Amino acid sequence: AADFVLAVVPAQHLRASLTAMAPALRPGQPVVLCAKGVEQGSLALMSQVLAEAAPQAAVAVLSGPSFAAEVARELPTAVTLACPDADLGRRLAEALATPHFRPYWSSDVIGAEAGGAVKNVLAIACGVVEGRGLGRSAHAALITRGFAELTRLAVALGGEAATVAGLCGLGDLVLTCSSLQSRNMSVGLALGRGQSLAEALAGKRSIAEGVASAPAVRALAEKLDVETPICEATAAVLAGERDLDEAILGLLSRPLRSEQEG
Repeated sequence: AADFVLAVVPAQHLRASLTAMAPALRPGQPVVLCAKGVEQGSLALMSQVLAEAAPQAAVAVLSGPSFAAEVARELPTAVTLACPDADLGRRLAEALATPHFRPYWSSDVIGAEAGGAVKNVLAIACGVVEGRGLGRSAHAALITRGFAELTRLAVALGGEAATVAGLCGLGDLVLTCSSLQSRNMSVGLALGRGQSLAEALAGKRSIAEGVASAPAVRALAEKLDVETPICEATAAVLAGERDLDEAILGLLSRPLRSEQEG
C-alpha cells in the first residue's frame, strides 16, 4: 500500500475521484490535495470534499508558486505543505523534498486552500489587464488589491492572514498573475483581446481552474459577507452578465476609501 496519496485531479472532479478511491484508503492514510479551487454547488474547499468523500483519510494540502513544467525540469521551487497534524506535515514535507523542490510545512489548511483557490480567479483578471493593454501600474494594483480580497476571504473562512502572506497565497498569486505559462492568465489575456470565453478555452488541453471556481468564489464571498469586487467582476464577465469595459469601469468608479478598509 502507498505511504500517502497525491490527489492531482481538477477541483470540480475531485469528489468523484475521492469517492471512487475511498474504499482503498486505509484509516489515517494521508491524502495530499493538489487541486486549487472551490467546488461549485457545495462551495466546499478541497479539504472539506475529502472529509465528506473519504473521512478516514488524513488531509494535507500542497500549494504554492509552482509550474509543473518547471518542477519537471528540476528548477528551484518552494511551496507550502499544510497539514493539521504538525508531525505528519513535517514527514510529508521531508518525503516530497528534493534538492530542487522545497516544501515548507504549515498547520493552516484553510489558509493554504483559500490562497490557491482565489488566486486563479485573480489571474484571469490580470490576463484581462494585459490583453487590454492597461499597463504595468494597473497590473500591480490589481495584484495588490486582489491580495487584499484573497486575505479577507481566507480569514473569514478561518485561515490566518500570515499563511496567505506566504508561498501558498502571495507567492502563488504573484507567479500566476505574472506569467503566460499560467492557464488562467492566458484565458484572461484572450478575453482582454476580444475573444469570447468559448474561443479563449478552445483547443486548450489543460484546465483553467479559475473559470470553474469564479462563480463559487463569488458565491462563497457573498455567503460570508466578504467584499471581493475584483473576483465578483471577473465572475460576472465569465458568466456573460457584464462586458469587459463595463466591469473595468465599475471597478474604477468604486467610492474612494482608506486602503485598509478594503
